[in-house]
Amino acid sequence: MTERVPTPRRVRRHDPGRRDRLIDAALVVLAEKGVAATTHREIARVADVPLGSMTYHFTSLDEVLTEAFTRHAGTVAAVFDERLSAATDRASAIEAVITLVRDDLLGSSTDLVLTVELYVAAARNPALRAVTQAWMQRSRDALERHFDPTTARELDALIEGLVLHSALSTDPMTPAQIRHAVERYAR
Repeated sequence: MTERVPTPRRVRRHDPGRRDRLIDAALVVLAEKGVAATTHREIARVADVPLGSMTYHFTSLDEVLTEAFTRHAGTVAAVFDERLSAATDRASAIEAVITLVRDDLLGSSTDLVLTVELYVAAARNPALRAVTQAWMQRSRDALERHFDPTTARELDALIEGLVLHSALSTDPMTPAQIRHAVERYAR
């Protein structure tokens, strides 16, 4: 009689950070290829995980996009919060806004691309519109530390416009022009 040798159980790979890595990989893919070319397969490839990990951790590609863009918005909003929290009065808040636009928001081409991708995708996807709305509210809350609610909302729109015009123009605004726009509006 032949002895039956038990088949060894497959060892499960313990990878508690996999979901976060997938979200980070999604941001890489979104920045490199855009929303239209972002797929489960490409995200899994960049994260160096099996494709099945995508459906294990996320119910849909929309969920991945929402999580990735929420992370991006949170990262940018944290810089916004930090700059405006450090301001001690209206004059230093104006300086913080100028620095935010000039150095932080225009400093990273990857962040700019992700922001534009989010704006375009949010125009068609209500879940992503909710991400942009939460991001705008967080920005306004930071601005309201130093400006009334109406000015904060309008200044937030000015900031977005300054960033988009500076980033997408073949004749971008100079730091002096950014300073002039913010000072003119916020004083």
